Amino acid sequence: MAKFQYQAKNASGQMVQGEIEANSQQEAIIRLRAQQLLPVRVGLGARPGVGKSTSLFAPSVKGKDLQIFTRQFATLINAGIPVVDSLKILSEGLRPGLLKEASAQVKTSIEGGRRLADSMAQVPGVFDKLYCNMIQAGEEAGILDGILQRLAVYMEKSEKLKGQVKGALVYPIVIIIVAIFVIAGILIFIIPKFMEFFASSGQKPPMLTQLVVDLSHSLTAHWYVYLGVIIGAPMAIMQYVKTDEGRDTFDRILFKAPVFGEVIQKSAIARLTRTLGTLLSSGVGLIEAIDIAAKTSGNIVIEQALLRCKESVTSGRSFAAPLGREKAFPEMVVQMISIGEQSGTLDIMLGKIADFYEDEVETAVKAMTSLLEPLLMVVLGGIIAVLVVAMYLPIFNMAGTIQ
Repeated sequence: MAKFQYQAKNASGQMVQGEIEANSQQEAIIRLRAQQLLPVRVGLGARPGVGKSTSLFAPSVKGKDLQIFTRQFATLINAGIPVVDSLKILSEGLRPGLLKEASAQVKTSIEGGRRLADSMAQVPGVFDKLYCNMIQAGEEAGILDGILQRLAVYMEKSEKLKGQVKGALVYPIVIIIVAIFVIAGILIFIIPKFMEFFASSGQKPPMLTQLVVDLSHSLTAHWYVYLGVIIGAPMAIMQYVKTDEGRDTFDRILFKAPVFGEVIQKSAIARLTRTLGTLLSSGVGLIEAIDIAAKTSGNIVIEQALLRCKESVTSGRSFAAPLGREKAFPEMVVQMISIGEQSGTLDIMLGKIADFYEDEVETAVKAMTSLLEPLLMVVLGGIIAVLVVAMYLPIFNMAGTIQ
């Protein structure tokens, strides 16, 4: 029996996780349901080799590096070079790091008699389930070079989409960081100069001025506390998001966010349909493709919705029908998938949906950036204006007294 790691909800709705032994993933799900648990994620336990880590500073492989590796691998296989020799050439040309170690480990495993897909499955931190299943389909169909090319194209589109979403999130963060430094500079270096002038005047400053002065005193005296919060809080949040519970909470909040929610939803649908279309066109079965696409969707809301649809497909019903009951998927997506099922061109239709939503993400990112830029500038300008007014209020009062 194999050991499966699971994440499930108990009768009270709380998220629990653990390990269960079963002969297959389906049997593991049945056993969990017998224990009154609703499975959310069920997968094989960690295998030996290079694996994933939840540490914030754990090494990882860049998507761009893996894409280049895949394209070069396809070129070598297409040229008639054996898999072992291709991996040796690629390993020697890679920079020291996780990908170099992984390719060397896969080469050694193949030399020991294992297939390429099984060898790659031993290093899930580098080659995920999507990658391994497509490689397996390519090996069985004898079109490994074509599948590798298709994988490279998929990763190229996926990285482009990810870059667009990250770009939309990075811009406001940079503005906020700059604002924090500007405001801190005013409070630490400029406000004390005014404080000396206020002390010499002998007058009691207005309430707004006193609040700003107190904040300046606190920041100057306890700067290390503020610095610790500014640096520590984001790191703690990032570490929490790496946990199952944190990812669940963060994804749901982000999915419903007023400005970012639409971009996140469209990018998740684009990624999901691109993954499904690529898997189906590579010969992977629909049920297996749904399971893989759910785990690589990048959002827990989409993932859980898709897994609920998978149960319907497993029982012999259509894919579009349960998808239409999920609020996470727009009506257009459901209709196009329904047409694809009826016409037998589901993979082509999924590709068209992905193309459409990738363009939609690009448009939404541009619109969001153009909206956030003036909004953040107004907020930053307003804060600085309040500080300036607070410092000049005593001067105005003194001028009135003299008159």
